[in-house]
Amino acid sequence: MDLPLFTLCLGLGLSLARGAEPATNRPSSLQRLQPEHLMAAHAARLRFAAQRQTLPNLGVFEDFRAVMHVHAEDAEHTKGTRPEVLAAAKKTGVRIVLFTDHNGPKAETWRGLRDGVLFIAGAEFGGEGLLKFPEFRADGRPRSEGELRFLSHIEERYDAPTTNLVGMEISNRHTDAKLDQGPYLKLMTASANADLWRKLVDGFQSYPDEFFAASEDYHARIFEKWDRENQQHPLTGIAANDAHQNQIFKGTTFDPYAVSFRNLSTHILARELTEPAVREALRAGHAYVAHDWLCDPTGFAFRAVNNLGVFTMGDPVPWLGPTRVAGLTPLAAHLKLIHRGALVAETMGTNLTFVATNPGPYRLEAWLPVDGEERAWIFSNPIYLQGPSLTAMRLTSPTLSPEVQARKDLVYAPGSAEDAPKHKLDLYLPRGRISTPVFFFIHGGAWKYGDRSQYVALGNRFAKEGILTVVPSYRLAPKHPFPAQIEDVAAAFAWTVRHIAEYGGDTNRIYVGGHSAGGHLAALLALDSHYLAAHGLSPRIIRGVAALSGVYDLTGGDSLESVFGRDPIRRRDASPRYHVRAGAPPFLVAYCEWDYLTLPLQARRFYAALRQAGVAAELLFVPRESHISEMVNVPNADSPIARAIWRQVQ
Repeated sequence: MDLPLFTLCLGLGLSLARGAEPATNRPSSLQRLQPEHLMAAHAARLRFAAQRQTLPNLGVFEDFRAVMHVHAEDAEHTKGTRPEVLAAAKKTGVRIVLFTDHNGPKAETWRGLRDGVLFIAGAEFGGEGLLKFPEFRADGRPRSEGELRFLSHIEERYDAPTTNLVGMEISNRHTDAKLDQGPYLKLMTASANADLWRKLVDGFQSYPDEFFAASEDYHARIFEKWDRENQQHPLTGIAANDAHQNQIFKGTTFDPYAVSFRNLSTHILARELTEPAVREALRAGHAYVAHDWLCDPTGFAFRAVNNLGVFTMGDPVPWLGPTRVAGLTPLAAHLKLIHRGALVAETMGTNLTFVATNPGPYRLEAWLPVDGEERAWIFSNPIYLQGPSLTAMRLTSPTLSPEVQARKDLVYAPGSAEDAPKHKLDLYLPRGRISTPVFFFIHGGAWKYGDRSQYVALGNRFAKEGILTVVPSYRLAPKHPFPAQIEDVAAAFAWTVRHIAEYGGDTNRIYVGGHSAGGHLAALLALDSHYLAAHGLSPRIIRGVAALSGVYDLTGGDSLESVFGRDPIRRRDASPRYHVRAGAPPFLVAYCEWDYLTLPLQARRFYAALRQAGVAAELLFVPRESHISEMVNVPNADSPIARAIWRQVQ
């Protein structure tokens, strides 16, 4: 099945003997192997590296560089090369190696984390055309349950079915060699001419990455199949290094593991470097394929954004309001947006934004100019935009349970008649209960929108479980810029401390929580003591804080200017992150998979600051929920956020 890489390289002898092939839009591999073209490709790579920008990771996942379809135990020439695979992985920044030795993992095949590199064992089955990665029992025996299965060597099976498969190879090094149209010569053709052989070896030794990549091409039929299949069911696209380190001629190894690993990668987006997390990412399509030899693509992002939240590659995207599809690269490139196999938008630059008007899979390609031609750099996995649906979220009834009593529109602070509706709060009381814990919940809405009346289902949920719930309104920006919001929240909290015992609440067990803007206000109330000090109170009375998808650092820009202004000192003072101190109440810090951009990073950094200060804190990640759905679903029995709050209060 394996066609030596060397067969495409041998054409160099013929090319030098009879002159270069005529120039075309896609130069032949023989042209790419000529010294001047190797030098030009190398110069382009140096230019890309100098122009590349480092992009911050604002999302949920880390980008782990992986090589798939790696052989290390197949034959005598590869047996025992596992240490060489590890050395090559560390040299090239590869964090994950997926072995696929023929006919099953060998007893010697590495599994698990070794010196910072995660090894996963699998197999290539030539007759079936599949890569299989089984799960393993505690005793080390593989099992088929949960097996990851990918269609391999597509050039041999364009019509093969993909049902019950996780994905397919969209780029394979041996596929490139097999489909290359340059003239092939046998080994002896080149080796018989000492001068030609020396030029061949010199080209490889001087420019190994450019030399190795000479046969790479965009095989339209493979992508046509992938696009067609993705319209039927999600199918994760992966890269296959098909690395053997077996192309050894006259003492020169033309496919060393390090060159192969540096050439092509599957970048896996996962929350941690563990086999379960990697398997979950590959199943979900949280990955992209990159020809890393051109330029490091780390930081590449392809997302869909709407009012619900931010979604990444592989995700189903509920259509609620305008939905933008956006790609971002660390280097200016030719960006092409593909929808159902057709080009719908393109641009030259580092970002592309497109307002989607039709459902279906969208994916992004990035191409770079190299020596007078465009070379493929990045292929994203698709985002699957779903048609409008009323069942995108499980909306709950605002009806109160029989065991819950509501007391609404209680005034917590004086003010103008115009502001009176926002100076009120609602209570949700467990009937027949006294000395109950109290949950003081602050609503979100970007400090500009929202009201207590939208949280009946939340109040009902917690009151039904024996937690007296307080939901205040507060004045909104831009008419009332910050600090009006936190001043009102502090006044509502002070009213709660002084009056909640009258409604059966325990003043020794008052907990504070909030979502989004409310998460910011809850954290600030508990950390900046001067807002409660204005009411003769101390944050020590707060037993715990649930900060849900909040904003904790407002420095570093002037976004939300209509709320917080542009004064950097004022914005820092409004940031809970800069009020973290020892002795603060325990925190639950939560964020979700499809949260708004930057909020996952805000949560992780805020949690780290709390722990560094010695504050008891829990970081909760909520999978498969958006910024909006995580709150809409709080009343449901299986809500991770509701369960975590209940544990904190109890």
